Amino acid sequence: MARPSSLQLAKDLIFRSFDQAGQKVFSESQLRRLLHERGPSWGLAPSTTLPDLIGFLTKHGQLKKQVLRVADYARIVTRYAWGKPSPFELAQSIAPRGYLCHETALMLHGLIPPTPRTLYLNIEQSAKPAGGSSLTQDAINRAFANKQRQSNMVYVGSGISVVIISGKNTDRSAVKDIEGPSSEAVRVTDLERTLIDITVRPGYAGGPSRVLKAYSAAKGRVSVEDVLATLRKLDHAYPYHQSIGFLMERAGYPSSDYEKLRSLGLAHNFYLAYGIEPEKRKFSSEWRLFYPRGL
Repeated sequence: MARPSSLQLAKDLIFRSFDQAGQKVFSESQLRRLLHERGPSWGLAPSTTLPDLIGFLTKHGQLKKQVLRVADYARIVTRYAWGKPSPFELAQSIAPRGYLCHETALMLHGLIPPTPRTLYLNIEQSAKPAGGSSLTQDAINRAFANKQRQSNMVYVGSGISVVIISGKNTDRSAVKDIEGPSSEAVRVTDLERTLIDITVRPGYAGGPSRVLKAYSAAKGRVSVEDVLATLRKLDHAYPYHQSIGFLMERAGYPSSDYEKLRSLGLAHNFYLAYGIEPEKRKFSSEWRLFYPRGL
């Protein structure tokens, strides 16, 4: 009868370690570090390799290989999940320094039901010099005449799609670590930044109507002072404060909140969304804002 391997002898101890781990999704490098750090306390033979550990946990335990691919760019991310992984944790694992945002952040803040099939992950660009050109009405009109550009970097696999947003560098401003619905640790934009982000890119939250519903759901939870502070940090080129104030007013926020947005100035006509056809839009003179009819 063959002598049991050190992996077989340590099976219960290893499984208990994974059951009690604070994470359920691992990269190969994380598993390699775990083998190096915990192998001796598990009693594993020094000759035990990472393929040995992965093969054993896959055959005898709950470890499953998760592969996400971007077809257009021939990119592949391989992860290993212990048990059934949280889609939020799996998406986050693509870029541990990235953070969940837009519609995904709405789910994590409880503003919409958690149905994570398409998730959004912001991976910030490197810092770039600030632009020096002044804003003009013609530039605004041209920028918002067409539909919102959509990211083509989409990882697909394990029943989810993860849209990668290459956001401007903000040093991860207004981003925090929270506990997700399955007690998983995830990094996400805070409530105020989430509302700003979906105003800036409504296409990543289901469109203007969904954005307005999110503002309504967040009523009573939003600090307008935090909104203003985050707007200053994000330093967007366009006057999104007009859109935010309009949405707050439409959602029934106190006038003392949205008037603080109005006080930032209404120097230009602006747009609530990209590509609103002229015959399908209305104009709010109070906010100098074009918005879709029927909103």
